[in-house]
Amino acid sequence: MSQDGGWTLRRNKNPERAFRTLSPWKLRFKTGRWTIAILPHAPRPPPMRNATTFASGRDFDVVCLGRFAVDFYAQQIGARLEDVTSFAKYLGGSSANTAFGCARLGLRTGMISRVGDDHLGRFLVETIAREGCDTSHVSVDPSRLTGGVVLGIKDRDTFPLIFLRENCADMAITEDDVAEDYLARSRALLITGTHFSTPHVGRISHLALERARRHGVRTVLDIDYRPVLWGLTKRGDGETRFIRSDSVTAHLQRILPQFDLVIGTTEEFAIAGGSTDLIAALRAIRALTPATLVVKRGAMGCVVVDGPVPDSPDDAFQGQGVEVEVLNVLGAGDAFSAGFLSGWVRGEGYGACTRYANACGALVVSRHGCAPAMPTRAELDYFLANAASIPRPDRDATLTRLHRVTAPRRPRDDLAVFAFDHRNPFFELAQEAGASEDRLPALKMLCVEAAAETERARGLAGRIGILCDDRYGQDALNTATGRGWWIGRPVELPGSNPVVFDRGRSIGTTLVGWPQEHVVKCLVAYHPDDAIDRRLENEAQIEALCEAVAASGHELLLEIIPPRGLPRGPDTVLRALKRLYNLGFMPEWWKLEPMSAGEWSAVDALIAERDPHCRGVLLLGQNAEVDALAQGFRAARASVSCRGFAVGRTIFQTPSRAWLAGEIDDAAFRARVRSTFEALIDAWHEARGGTRRAA
Repeated sequence: MSQDGGWTLRRNKNPERAFRTLSPWKLRFKTGRWTIAILPHAPRPPPMRNATTFASGRDFDVVCLGRFAVDFYAQQIGARLEDVTSFAKYLGGSSANTAFGCARLGLRTGMISRVGDDHLGRFLVETIAREGCDTSHVSVDPSRLTGGVVLGIKDRDTFPLIFLRENCADMAITEDDVAEDYLARSRALLITGTHFSTPHVGRISHLALERARRHGVRTVLDIDYRPVLWGLTKRGDGETRFIRSDSVTAHLQRILPQFDLVIGTTEEFAIAGGSTDLIAALRAIRALTPATLVVKRGAMGCVVVDGPVPDSPDDAFQGQGVEVEVLNVLGAGDAFSAGFLSGWVRGEGYGACTRYANACGALVVSRHGCAPAMPTRAELDYFLANAASIPRPDRDATLTRLHRVTAPRRPRDDLAVFAFDHRNPFFELAQEAGASEDRLPALKMLCVEAAAETERARGLAGRIGILCDDRYGQDALNTATGRGWWIGRPVELPGSNPVVFDRGRSIGTTLVGWPQEHVVKCLVAYHPDDAIDRRLENEAQIEALCEAVAASGHELLLEIIPPRGLPRGPDTVLRALKRLYNLGFMPEWWKLEPMSAGEWSAVDALIAERDPHCRGVLLLGQNAEVDALAQGFRAARASVSCRGFAVGRTIFQTPSRAWLAGEIDDAAFRARVRSTFEALIDAWHEARGGTRRAA
């Protein structure tokens, strides 16, 4: 469709939904299988420049004030909420979603809100902080619980939700939460309409506006109209988006003069303007405020009014929509706001602002959840460049990959991993010592305790890791989880070649019960020149594993050890990795044998070319002596992809045999494990020039 006129004919995806629109510059109607658009020779309104000025020298681009709650999203798509059997837990709340999205897009962001002194509140604070959002003014309420929302996805138009916000923490923010010196550090302040819906929270939000405007902070209103939160529907009806209310309209119109930018849907502008006629509503709002008005119109894009209100929405500046298959509209508006703000506070024109906004909304509307569905800047740029060919963003492999690997992740650049995920070797040690297999879980708990002692003694927070199984080590895994360690966990049946999964072929069902922080580790006896049937079966199993972790969100470590009995050359491991990359397998981690400096250089070059987002390589030990491993560390000293080591039997074998035989006690076992583990840590850091990389 050209800018200067013409017509287009396009097949409809939903022919049963017919509509017809008429404007001074376009006739468009949808009927049956086709959409026809006829444009007279009249150009669209010229692009609008963003003339908003912002204070310089501020610590934050935007600070968001408002709802901060936990979303419990139904995992069974199409089920009635009554019939849902499981939920995913996400960060939620309109303001928090927007702050999350802004931070993910690279803005310096702060959050003002309040959470309960509970596990859910801590989850919210930790989650948004990981995105880089400042939480110094998120306070903890000792007497109220963190708010929550239960949401379902019945079909494309039905999204039942229940707000669990009776006297919740974020509606009890205090004057201290909106400290004037904190607000003065930002270029913009966003507040949602919900935070004017009760006398107390309305007073605090007014105070925040007054303090912000005294310091030249630009103010943004996300109308965020939820009738249930204004007491206009029964408590269980969170789905209703619009109920006319003169009192709400009057309430909103009293605050509109204090804002520089107002964002809302057509329904939200209807409540703010007191009319279901969009132009009449916009004119009523314009009479109260010179603010820039941004109307979200879903797949039709958006409208920006930065001056007199025109006679038709089509005569205003149009931000073109992005057509995608809709899974879930909840949260898409918050993504829109984050995308718009990411351009607005940087002074970009409204063309760029609306492109970011509509693309962010399109990405989130195609995914499960709100905040975790928000795109990164790398992901957004890719989508903007290819949107016409991506009708299903949730199924696009490149977008899915970018969404996984470009979101903030805990730095893991210098790892000392104690590997005791072995199952058969531990069983054999117990047999040799005449000890019961039942003692092995306690032994693995001692391994965790030894690693914890090393972490404390050597100041290695963020640099310690373990590899542990759940056959003998479930208690050990439970103890280690939540410490900030790197934790790997095997899925392969020991000794299998082709690889077989330990808990059965349905690897996805196994991962459902794993904590998100656990890294899926799979040892594959893989050789590029292996018998074709064995190689293809290994590759099929790796493919299944890659698909499973893409769905579960876990990181993947592939341990590649060419099997004995086949010819080995200096490029065998390199060729194995190249083959797996050619097949599209991109694990976050590799675990490889010690190699020569030249081999490391070749591996570095391959990883940089094929997967620059790879987290790195860990060196395995194969029961070598400490001196031999130290030599391997030195060979890898120049490698940019080698991020540490994962060594097991070298550390645990001798003390485990003695402990199982009753020759040493718990303290002696931990001391012996620590001695070898810390000798390897010293050798690693010495090989790296005697300094640690910053974590």
